[in-house]
Amino acid sequence: MGNLDDLIRLVPPPEKPVALEEDWRSVEKELGLALPSEFKALATRYGAGSFDDISLLSPGELVVSARDLLGTAGAFRDDWPDMVPFALWPEPGGLLEWARTGNGDSLYWLTEGEPEDWTTVVWNPRAGSGRHALDAVAFLYAYFEGRLDVPLLGPPPSEPWFDSHRDRSHVYVKLSEGELPYAQRLKILRDTLSPTADRGSHDEGEGNRQYHFKAIDRDWLLTYEDCYGHQIRVAFPPEDDDEARAVILGAAEAMGCQVLRAITIEGKPAWLG
Repeated sequence: MGNLDDLIRLVPPPEKPVALEEDWRSVEKELGLALPSEFKALATRYGAGSFDDISLLSPGELVVSARDLLGTAGAFRDDWPDMVPFALWPEPGGLLEWARTGNGDSLYWLTEGEPEDWTTVVWNPRAGSGRHALDAVAFLYAYFEGRLDVPLLGPPPSEPWFDSHRDRSHVYVKLSEGELPYAQRLKILRDTLSPTADRGSHDEGEGNRQYHFKAIDRDWLLTYEDCYGHQIRVAFPPEDDDEARAVILGAAEAMGCQVLRAITIEGKPAWLG
């Protein structure tokens, strides 16, 4: 099944984890229930951050989510009961969120029985849900090891990673195709940002390619893809905005691509105005 030591060997934690702002004792007191001990150990060992696109909730976020769940998901359940075939905390045995993704998926405990026996439910109101007979740590290990099929999350990266939390700006740069082959454009982009480190990829041919990597010295996170349009996605510390603009737009020119538009993650224009 996999325990915390197994997960640590598969996905190394940061040398200096970003400390959690709240303590578990006060969270458990506010919730009125104990939380799984191995999850608390996981969050403490890795600190605030994300496994690939799966962001762990901090103790404070867990409380906020728990307070809001019955109101938000409960209203959805009232309208589409077949889409929410579970109780919702604080209902007995109800769902309690412990992580979420950037695609709107949430990972929950099904709080039946003792905390160490809680299993995992992945749910997205737009796409349904799936229950897995694994606790949070075992779920992460099995998923990132490639032994657990989670349709809502899709396949895991070939080289899983953990990113500590820090404030980042996100800009999506939409590109024309250009004349150079895709692989050559990717090489130019990575050479411009060298040194870089792989963070997983997905390649099923033209129109379905994604390459994730990190610009190590700058601590920028990048995706070059054509599966959601031809674009470069970059996440960087806000203070690097001027440098990121110059480097990424310069790389696009070297790749032989015209920049069609650049937008923030909120959809607002960026860099070209």
